[in-house]
Amino acid sequence: MSQALGITFEEHDRAGVVTLDRPERLNALSREMFEALSEHYRRWAPAPHIYGVVMQSTHPSVFCSGGDLKFLHQWSEQGARGAIREFYRAAYGHVWVLEKFIRPNVPLINGLVLGGGIGITLHGTHCVAGEGYRFGMPQVGIGFLPDIGGTYFLPRLLGWTGTYLALTGRLIGPAEAFRLRLVSHCIPAAHFSVIKDALSDNQPIDRLLDGLHREPGEGELVRHTPVINRAFSAPSVEAILERLDAEEGDDQAFAHDAAAEIRKKSPTSLKIAFAQMQRGKALDLAAALRLEFRLASHVIGSHDYREGIAARIAGKGRAPDWQPASFAAVDDEAIERLFSTPAEDELELKELAPGL
Repeated sequence: MSQALGITFEEHDRAGVVTLDRPERLNALSREMFEALSEHYRRWAPAPHIYGVVMQSTHPSVFCSGGDLKFLHQWSEQGARGAIREFYRAAYGHVWVLEKFIRPNVPLINGLVLGGGIGITLHGTHCVAGEGYRFGMPQVGIGFLPDIGGTYFLPRLLGWTGTYLALTGRLIGPAEAFRLRLVSHCIPAAHFSVIKDALSDNQPIDRLLDGLHREPGEGELVRHTPVINRAFSAPSVEAILERLDAEEGDDQAFAHDAAAEIRKKSPTSLKIAFAQMQRGKALDLAAALRLEFRLASHVIGSHDYREGIAARIAGKGRAPDWQPASFAAVDDEAIERLFSTPAEDELELKELAPGL
């Protein structure tokens, strides 16, 4: 067994087993954890004795809360932009490693999974949701952007649901995640040990997962799909809010709740996220990750990034003081420059062969 801070790696017969074991920090991810993940996936990819990898969490209700905001807050207060940038480089680099890992990779998620936690689970071959699964991309609420591949996968979800999730940060459960193909299977957590044993015994994983899968139902968002598509297909964040505010009838409460949630977020982050969703369908994953690193490199020096994380970590949940505080005051040309201006030492992704 090898161990990094908050994460362990073991080999059980034919299976590599990754365990997120940092419950006091809700399994928040550090740079060292991302780097350890990449190292072990690279090691297991060519190993003839490894059939596949399973990932699990020791926390009873949180699989992974995303990147470690405590570290990011400390670095931001110290002006250590280089350390923050290298954190994101390690995170996005691991997504690319995972994308090229063609052996069965089976995260077993029965709890909350946010941001970076989605990055370490979504891009592999499989993703299993237990009954306690909850997905969220809440980054615009801390003055940041939907990253870790969000530029690529969110615009590819059904209709305009990806834009809805990016701008609201709403949590969704296993039914919605399965319908949107964010997870491959819905399986009761009581069966997770069976999956681990099967991987260890080199059993064909697809047949097993298909047999254990339980249809989760249609979920809560299905009946709101028409209003999501009507509102979030608008040409700007402001227009989206206008359409949500104007909604009447059965979807009025849903629309007004979505608008209220959006208005809590950083106006600058919302405009960045909206632009990501507009561009994302034309990008492959590698291009999306390079763009996200460019955007992150620019954004980490902003007021809203420092303020959003400080409000969450040091402010005990106080409402952030966004600057600018209104959409009208956001410089749209400055938003465009974030996308077009190269960052210092941009992200390089090696042309890894499938299987690394």
